[in-house]
Amino acid sequence: MSLNSSGNMITTIMSDIIKYFQGDVKRINHPLKVYDFAYLISKETNIDEDKLLMISVAALLHDIGIKEAERKYKSSSGKFQEIEGPQIATKILLPYDLDDKFIERLRFIIGNHHTYSKIDDIDFQILVEADFLVNIFEDSLSQESIQKLRNEIFKTESGSRLLEEMYLGSN
Repeated sequence: MSLNSSGNMITTIMSDIIKYFQGDVKRINHPLKVYDFAYLISKETNIDEDKLLMISVAALLHDIGIKEAERKYKSSSGKFQEIEGPQIATKILLPYDLDDKFIERLRFIIGNHHTYSKIDDIDFQILVEADFLVNIFEDSLSQESIQKLRNEIFKTESGSRLLEEMYLGSN
């Protein structure tokens, strides 16, 4: 897929998310913010274009299962998002010419994005770091929790720097 067509796909997916979560501004803003941080970390880490596309799509769709999880299980728990998200993401991506390997990788990341022991490559790592950079603020995490995340989750130089500058820097 060319850079131009992948860029069009990303903007269309953004529009799809806005339609899907219509009226739920928090659920619309969250993936857009995660996408921005994932893109920044990816660029600063010199990620190749194929992985950048995976990271971008995963960042936008990582929480797509939350609405169905709440409907089906009356819970927004990460466990239920992981169950419901891959199927919904697959449906959203049907119009695009994506190979099976791409779709399967995306399904794996979305289906495990709250299971940190399953992080197996840089694309998954960057998504998790970007998600935490947003969740720390949205969930008002304590300094103790942030320190724990720094020690246990953050691995990229760029993500670690952003964490430090945003949440752990001296005031």
